[in-house]
Amino acid sequence: MAGRYATALFDLARDQNQIAVVEGSLATLRAALAQSDDFRQLTTSPLVSRSAAGRAVTAAAREMGIDALTVNFLGVLASNRRLAALGDISRAFGQLAAAYRGEASAQVTSAHPLTGDQVDALKAQLKARVGRDVSVDLTVDPAILGGLVVRIGSQMIDSSIRTRLNTLAHAMKG
Repeated sequence: MAGRYATALFDLARDQNQIAVVEGSLATLRAALAQSDDFRQLTTSPLVSRSAAGRAVTAAAREMGIDALTVNFLGVLASNRRLAALGDISRAFGQLAAAYRGEASAQVTSAHPLTGDQVDALKAQLKARVGRDVSVDLTVDPAILGGLVVRIGSQMIDSSIRTRLNTLAHAMKG
């Protein structure tokens, strides 16, 4: 379902030459979902009516400086009760945008937020490995303790401390 909504938004953004703008707006919304429990609850609560959720989300989006196309899209999501899928839609849109630009798309999970220099170094390493530019979708998961988990298509590179500790514990059991 997220793929269909992402494709519809991508087609509109491409037709209006707004792919980069919408991609930035969706990244801002994804960050808001990660940082604000209130915003996350607004998008997922079945107790909030469609119209109230639509008004609240679009008002919050305007305050965040979200572009008009994405604000209208949020209204459609609210009226269809699909705001809970916003994170998945955002990731799918990012993959479509990366493919459109001829880039590979990577989902990167780290234990702590990465700095700009770290992201640039990671992109360079991934470009050397894949052979083309790579766009990264960053998420933070403290449960991995340290290191990174990188997914590019069907490939997964797991250098997290959690995985290393689990491997060591398994090896010690014999």
